[in-house]
Amino acid sequence: MSDATPFDRSHTDGLLSFLAASPSPYHAVANAAAELEKAGFRQVRETEAWDASTGGKYVLRGGALIAWYVPEGATPATPFRIVGAHTDSPNLRVKPVPDTGAAGWRQIAVEVYGGALLNTWLDRDLGLSGRVTLRDGTSHLVNLDRPLLRVPQLAIHLDRQVNEGLKLERQRHMTPVWGLGKAREGDLVRFVAQESGLDADAVAGWDLMAHSVEPPAYLGREEELAAGPRMDNLLSVHAGVAALTAAAAGEGPQPTTIPVLAAFDHEENGSQSDTGAQGPLLGSVLERSVFARGGAYEDRARAWAGTVCLSSDTGHAVHPNYAERHEPGHHPMPNGGPILKVNVNQRYSTDGSGRALFAAACERASVPWQSFVSHNDMPCGTTIGPITAARHGITTVDIGVAILSMHSARELCGTQDPYLLANCLTAFLAE
Repeated sequence: MSDATPFDRSHTDGLLSFLAASPSPYHAVANAAAELEKAGFRQVRETEAWDASTGGKYVLRGGALIAWYVPEGATPATPFRIVGAHTDSPNLRVKPVPDTGAAGWRQIAVEVYGGALLNTWLDRDLGLSGRVTLRDGTSHLVNLDRPLLRVPQLAIHLDRQVNEGLKLERQRHMTPVWGLGKAREGDLVRFVAQESGLDADAVAGWDLMAHSVEPPAYLGREEELAAGPRMDNLLSVHAGVAALTAAAAGEGPQPTTIPVLAAFDHEENGSQSDTGAQGPLLGSVLERSVFARGGAYEDRARAWAGTVCLSSDTGHAVHPNYAERHEPGHHPMPNGGPILKVNVNQRYSTDGSGRALFAAACERASVPWQSFVSHNDMPCGTTIGPITAARHGITTVDIGVAILSMHSARELCGTQDPYLLANCLTAFLAE
């Protein structure tokens, strides 16, 4: 660790601000796009013709963002260096008919999104965020970032065995309260529209979700830990934006590859959507970039053959109260640097050559790194990495940052690790 890159806390300060300002995937990509705009990137629209100009560009689609930087001298066959991440996190999402209630309470009907740790959503003050779409087809971000909802837990006096094992039914037990009285149809949508300065009668659709209003914070005696929502995986999105803008603004020779950030939606439920990693978005953007520079199929094939993707997603730090659940020889620790994620059954896409690529990037950045593999008796999760490798036929390596409480409403990481990850990604993209 003595030879590691000196720690700059300002990056983690920025991450905590980014988490607080990004309660939904739509806010995350809007905030990421704003940072790219500051760095000179410009939005290109999928419905318009693309040109061969150099510089930074990005595409927005719903909760997904693809951004890239074309250096001077790039040819149609120039390969890409991709940082892959995702913008969504497990949470509670509002149903199409949201206004409900029981026993004199007004409630909001929600659907559990992704593999949420349900108990972490109990007895938390929740706000509402997402987007609403008007009859004219325009979408508007909304963020009611104050205590509005709460999923109340049953008192121990009415469930004396609760500490022996809590079982929550998604349909019955996860419905938040937000007032007293009889449910009125259309009440929630009218409220959200009015609070957001929109005409309630013009609202035709919505994608709303609950979020904890407790702000991110540093934790520990020496503040060596950081706690906050949606670290899985906005931590990687934030690091990817920092790396891409740094690679684009780097002094000295231009990169010999085309740096790319691919931040997808819907990873937490399988990535099968037009904005997910299983969809055509990334391939379409990369192909159009090749063709805009005068390329043909042969150039595309050559570019793909030299392309590498680092799929960056959070992984598991060793848990001090459950160390036996982890692989004994692989105990990633907070502030030990980014982790290389390996699974021989291809739940992660890393192989030996990928390990060498990742290690080289860390070495160039003077960043320490760790290895992660699951306990043989514990099922392994997965990422966009195998999807990206299989769909596009490009070399893909799974990495990330070790955290505790993954898929909780509030997760925990080391204060230094987001900065170390960003430095590793910068070295990877700038080559």
